[in-house]
Amino acid sequence: MAENDQGLKAQRGLPNLVVREFELADKAEIQQIFYEGMMEMVEDTAFRGLRHHPESLLLYAAVTVVCFVITMCWWVIILLPAIVLCGRYFYSRRVIHSYLEHSMSRDMGDLEGFYMNSADSCMWVAVLGGKVVGHVAAVGQEPGGAVKLHRLSVDRHCRRCGVGVSLSQKVLEFALTRGYSSVFLGTIAYTAAPHRLYQRVGLRCVGVTNGYITPGAKRSLLEHIFYRVRIHHYSLDVQKLRLTVSADK
Repeated sequence: MAENDQGLKAQRGLPNLVVREFELADKAEIQQIFYEGMMEMVEDTAFRGLRHHPESLLLYAAVTVVCFVITMCWWVIILLPAIVLCGRYFYSRRVIHSYLEHSMSRDMGDLEGFYMNSADSCMWVAVLGGKVVGHVAAVGQEPGGAVKLHRLSVDRHCRRCGVGVSLSQKVLEFALTRGYSSVFLGTIAYTAAPHRLYQRVGLRCVGVTNGYITPGAKRSLLEHIFYRVRIHHYSLDVQKLRLTVSADK
């Protein structure tokens, strides 16, 4: 399979990479990687995401025009866009912080309890040079049903080296061996790298939801104006993966 060949080539660049199940001693490193990865989403959703939401651009342009007509001041055309960008950054940061608090009060605060005490879930870490450099979890929705590829995050210094591929493949193996029907995930990332990663391991985008409500968001009027994201839904039919693996053998 082409995707697997690419993953193997990437892994050759990190010959000492080990992917193993989560241990309690890994908790602090996992939480740090998760925190740093989520904080990167602030600029992603505030600035990179803006061009993907024409409805927001139209709203900001309309407000600028109305304010200019009312005030007849040319500086409004310069000042308002700056205010919009500051507003987007402020509310993106606030929502991401709320999401981090929400996550820490749930699974990210009790990794062992959420992922290691059930046959339907598991968490793995990627270790390089004795240091945890990435993590991922699998959460089975129901016996024989779907598995969610969850909490995938890689230290930014170790990206594009096959770490994400190795972690994702653990979830696919989990789904195969436990008899699940599919693997799915959702991402609000606007950068291309995460999408390329999911496609490399065989996942395909099956839909996009605009106006996704991030867990922990307060959904105030200003938050609704300045923070608007979409979520890409990815899925992989495990039966097709099983047939491919059998053919390779």
